Amino acid sequence: MTTMSNSNPVSGSRSVSDQSTTPFTNIDVGSPQIAGSATPVGSGWDIIAGGADIWENADQFHFVFEKIPGDFDIAVRVESFTPAHLYSKTGLMIRESLDTASAHIMFFVFSDDEPRNNNLGAYEMQFRKQSGDSCQAIYPVVRPPAPPEFPAAFPNSWLRVTRQGDQFSAFVSTDGHTWKLYGEKVLPLANTLKVGPALTSHNPDTPAKASFRDYLAKR
Repeated sequence: MTTMSNSNPVSGSRSVSDQSTTPFTNIDVGSPQIAGSATPVGSGWDIIAGGADIWENADQFHFVFEKIPGDFDIAVRVESFTPAHLYSKTGLMIRESLDTASAHIMFFVFSDDEPRNNNLGAYEMQFRKQSGDSCQAIYPVVRPPAPPEFPAAFPNSWLRVTRQGDQFSAFVSTDGHTWKLYGEKVLPLANTLKVGPALTSHNPDTPAKASFRDYLAKR
């Protein structure tokens, strides 16, 4: 199934505005040269981040997270994204720990549709199977010269990740209601994970900026 039609993308969900019952933490991972920050804004955050990258076997980025045990369904809208590099990344991070080499899965969006390595489009799903491993990526199926299968649609670039046991599924939407499956990965991660928006500059000397809105989470 490649599309999902719901009146509410995460039925029975809790909005980020309910921070009194489930507090969020924001932190720099990997000691970036430029310190990051996250400012709560309504149903989301404005994030500024430095960092070399989230890739290979160690990461540097700014992370806003909550701890979620077991299965979940999370979604967020990336309203805007100002990169500092072609490979600046922002999106949903699902991570075992705050260690720089932690196992994780991340679904993110680039700032535009310019081709990058094997990627045609703006979205990418990446993972690190075990702590210290090098990251791997899942790319769109459609190859050039076809138009991008998953183009950026700021201010309506919606990201969604679900967990069912060890299976993680990533979806894209432009309205938060109809979802297109981007990719799936079976990854045996810990029961309780740190989950939420992440941003890395990929340029240690210049910060990137991203605005997240309409964050929803269902457990």
